[in-house]
Amino acid sequence: MPIVVGQDAPDFELDNQDKVKIKLSSLRGKKVVLAFYPLDFSPVCSNEHKCFMHDLPQFAAKDAVILGISIDSVWCHKAFREARGITYDLLADIHRKVVQQYDLFLPEGNIGRRATVIVDRNGKVAYFKEQPMKQERDDAEILAALEKIA
Repeated sequence: MPIVVGQDAPDFELDNQDKVKIKLSSLRGKKVVLAFYPLDFSPVCSNEHKCFMHDLPQFAAKDAVILGISIDSVWCHKAFREARGITYDLLADIHRKVVQQYDLFLPEGNIGRRATVIVDRNGKVAYFKEQPMKQERDDAEILAALEKIA
């Protein structure tokens, strides 16, 4: 089922780049930006993460946590994070469970789609947008959406 604004965000638990389990429901009380992306080290994804890092103080000012999610392994995430200077967590969905929960699995590529889901402080989906695979997401649009969430 496609993700719909207003529904409870499907909970999940994934390992980050340091093999630490991150559970979405443990972040209640904060706004959470789930940045689904196809693959580490791809050109569009690399540029998006560069933009997130540039705008990270603005996300923090809106009490938002960014979690990058792709089907890459923890080791790939660790290398990508170090190579790109990324400081937020990258979550490894190597079994494709979360991209399937969020209806973002692209079977013909065996990867996840590029999409942004904002989960509000109460665990509800407050914003959802899927991007074309070769198009970067717009941080200004995400920040504006965060501004509207209490």
